[in-house]
Amino acid sequence: MKNVLRIFAVICLVFVATSCSKDDDPADNDLFVGTYNGSVSFTEDDSNISSDDSSVTVVKVGNNYNFEFNESGIPILSGVKFEEDGDNGMINIDFEEGLQVVRITASRLNILYSKDGKTWTANATR
Repeated sequence: MKNVLRIFAVICLVFVATSCSKDDDPADNDLFVGTYNGSVSFTEDDSNISSDDSSVTVVKVGNNYNFEFNESGIPILSGVKFEEDGDNGMINIDFEEGLQVVRITASRLNILYSKDGKTWTANATR
């Protein structure tokens, strides 16, 4: 009977160990969706909007992300694609269409994104 219990315990241990995969990276989940609070800014031509006390809401649409700024007059930054950065976060770096650097983790959001004469920035936490 003790051997049966030991075999059962080993089977349970194997089941638990395989169900807790190390491949389950937070970047694969909706962990980054939500609201981040901090400083934001937007520049287009001669106009500049900025606030040290604002928020950015992150929305996942398919495999891309949209960034909705709470500050009035800042348009939505949409269609941003990411890669895992190895630190349980995601990063977008692209220099072909302008300076595009966005890094996001479960607790931090940093944006410096420039495209078509518009520049969005954010330095926010949650």
